[in-house]
Amino acid sequence: MMAMTFSHNFRRVTGTGSGEGAGWRSVRRVGLMACGAAILALGAAGGYRLVAQVEGDRGIAPLANSEDIQVNGIKVDVTAKTGADARLEGWKQAEKEAWKKLGGPDMPVEAIDAMVSSVVIGQEQVGPRRYIATLGVIFSKARAGQYVGAGGATIRSAPMLVLPVLYSGGVQQVFEVRGPWQRAWAEFQASQSPIDYVRPVGAGGESLILTAGQASRRSRLWWRNVLNQFDAASVLVPYARLERQWPGGPIHGTFTARYGPDNTFLGTFEMDAASEQELAGMLDKAVQRMDGLYRDALASGELRTDPTLTTSGQVLDRAFAELRTKLMPKGGAPIEALPPQVVTPTAAPSLAPTAPVETVPVQFPSPDAAAVDAALAAVRGVPGVRGAATVSLAVGGTSVMRVTVEGGSERLAGALRGQGWKVTSGGGALRITR
Repeated sequence: MMAMTFSHNFRRVTGTGSGEGAGWRSVRRVGLMACGAAILALGAAGGYRLVAQVEGDRGIAPLANSEDIQVNGIKVDVTAKTGADARLEGWKQAEKEAWKKLGGPDMPVEAIDAMVSSVVIGQEQVGPRRYIATLGVIFSKARAGQYVGAGGATIRSAPMLVLPVLYSGGVQQVFEVRGPWQRAWAEFQASQSPIDYVRPVGAGGESLILTAGQASRRSRLWWRNVLNQFDAASVLVPYARLERQWPGGPIHGTFTARYGPDNTFLGTFEMDAASEQELAGMLDKAVQRMDGLYRDALASGELRTDPTLTTSGQVLDRAFAELRTKLMPKGGAPIEALPPQVVTPTAAPSLAPTAPVETVPVQFPSPDAAAVDAALAAVRGVPGVRGAATVSLAVGGTSVMRVTVEGGSERLAGALRGQGWKVTSGGGALRITR
């Protein structure tokens, strides 16, 4: 509220005697102008607040799922004549230990190194003659699959939207800031899991839609709108509650796995980290255990999509009618069935048959998170698109989204060309560039 006062001296200046009425009109005019200026200032401040809600560094791009075999958390401590030699020797030692963890047959280090596609550096310290690091090793499935990682057919889940909720310091957060729980899920390599995780980046408008309060919503219509934006069938809500004993001291974590629009409970466990430096490692292990809970629920048939998210409106109306009947007082008068509505057939213009719905992979360059948001917004704005979500995200490279569209790739390509995109097709996929 803004209070405005005018002194008696101001009244005397504006008019005296017979001109007092004109003076009061001048005062009122000045007051109205001041009030208008105040309203404009408040409107500008409100607009700034709306923009500020999506500004800042938000979003962590998840790792693209790979079919390669990855082993993490290998610690090495090697000495050599130089730091470079110690680092190279440490990598070879990590490859050998990773191969041993996978249960591979005995092989020379050179043969193991030929099957390695990359080495992931978690932490490293390089000295003049010493190398200390925590590494991860990724083996090429095409080369190492014949020795390790071979498995039969497994059941895959429907696409599941991941909503990682972190409770720390009395505040719940998801994508409002770049939190450690979101980072742990973004860096999780989910290729070996039967759960089809759909992990949002959390940048732009996603941080306004996917909040901690979203998990408590029960509206199926709302959930349908959210899930359709990410081309997902249901939602997984992994909770992490962190309690710090004192600043920089031990951290106690309580982790709970929930799923579905009703926030159904699956399981819980607890873990501890000795200090802030060990928090990231504890969260990485917690994500793996959380994945184990979801795996077990999928195998037992407990983790499944909610039929109310995919059924038609008629089925929902019938379910609501049954619910009203159950909730009616026993002594109350029954609700009479409505007479069937008779529709008089009238001449109507012939409608074109509904175009077939197809799923089209679309490749697009993604130098940064803003480019990903722009590409998704452009595709989702095409008429006939029912859903679009990234399935492989590579910031600084080429990402892939999966688009469900009526009319197939030709209709989608034509609409994107109309927006100014350069579209090329090949191999059943589209590639778009500016």
